[in-house]
Amino acid sequence: MGKQERQSGVTRRKFIKMVGSAGIAAAGTSLLPRLSQAAARGYILIGHPTPATGPIAPFGETSAWTAERAMAEINKDGGIFIKELGKKLPIRVKAMDTESNPTKAADAASKLILQDKVDLMVVLHTPDTVNPVGATCERYEVPCISSVAPIEPWLTGGPYKWTFHYFFNLEQIINVYTGMWDAFADKTSKVVGGFWPNDPDGTVWAQEFSKKLNSMGYKVVDVGRFPYGMQDFGAFIETWKKEKVDILTGVPIPPDWATCWRQCHQQGFVPKFATIGKALLFPAAVDAIGGNLPNGLTTEVWWTPLHPFKSSLTGATCQQLADAWTQKTKRQWTQPMGFDYAAFEIAADVLKRAASLDKKKIREALAGTNLNTVVGPIKFNEKNFSLTPLVGGQWVKGKKWPWELQVVYNKEATNIPTTGKILFPIPKA
Repeated sequence: MGKQERQSGVTRRKFIKMVGSAGIAAAGTSLLPRLSQAAARGYILIGHPTPATGPIAPFGETSAWTAERAMAEINKDGGIFIKELGKKLPIRVKAMDTESNPTKAADAASKLILQDKVDLMVVLHTPDTVNPVGATCERYEVPCISSVAPIEPWLTGGPYKWTFHYFFNLEQIINVYTGMWDAFADKTSKVVGGFWPNDPDGTVWAQEFSKKLNSMGYKVVDVGRFPYGMQDFGAFIETWKKEKVDILTGVPIPPDWATCWRQCHQQGFVPKFATIGKALLFPAAVDAIGGNLPNGLTTEVWWTPLHPFKSSLTGATCQQLADAWTQKTKRQWTQPMGFDYAAFEIAADVLKRAASLDKKKIREALAGTNLNTVVGPIKFNEKNFSLTPLVGGQWVKGKKWPWELQVVYNKEATNIPTTGKILFPIPKA
């Protein structure tokens, strides 16, 4: 088992077993009309490319479990009524591992569409996954629900007709990050070091953060884009030291952040704030940094068990969803869980309103979505996206788990409760 697989907690063998229980459907390559095919196979097929292995595998940790849970809830009374067939059909989910690779994500989407003849696509987890899958769905005119990629990087793959997306935008995340920093503005240099990788997130974040932060009185020290898997960040660290950086921010994948943060400490560079997107979202990835190095690290928070929303399928609270995950897996909740589950809430709602497997009718139903989910209300705009709320969080030593994420800033979403106060500055390990 490789290092990245250990870090994510999901091996290839585990993934195959989990998605098998989540209803992998061995759909054929029938050339029959869509409705005849659906009637013959007896179910609605949802394609689900997901990063089960590779460097962004922590994003996909809860994908199989949420798909299985939602599928059981949707199918409890027979599934979705299809008017043309005059009966209900259950849903099934065919998941495919993208291996955290954009090319393989596109290949997986093509196979699901051309070979398996999926009726609907559900895809989440960074622009490296959702952008190529969305592009494939646009090409073949297949309705697609996507999430867990900030709006601006997602929009670089547009315009979209068949793909509908829900998540936060960079204005929200900049407001959350600076909201945390501004509380201690008189105690920092207001010099921000950028740690932005050479990927769709990093490229757009660098541009938007630099522009907005400069206008807010911050000085940005951008060391340039870097490739995944870089092993020596010494030159970056020397630049940050020289420029008197007090705040470090970026959107790296978990292994790259772990490498950089260890080297920061080894070389005596500990900023007062380190507010990092993507890499600090997952308990397993945070714990893998090692020792006391995670203490005080800050990040964005999209979903927690204390979010005040409920499942549109069962009425279950966010806390009940998280508790069910922990009871089943003995593992800590993670932020993508709520968004994984909400994708299937949206899928069920859309299919019920469409009452059809005609792709155009499903797309029209998607466009008309107005649904309260476990991640908040979803209503797509003219650009096919819906914004979800965002707050700020900080990792601290936990009581139940080694590291726990506290909500420490909520000024843009006051209905989401805070659970702690900001620990400042970052303690030296």
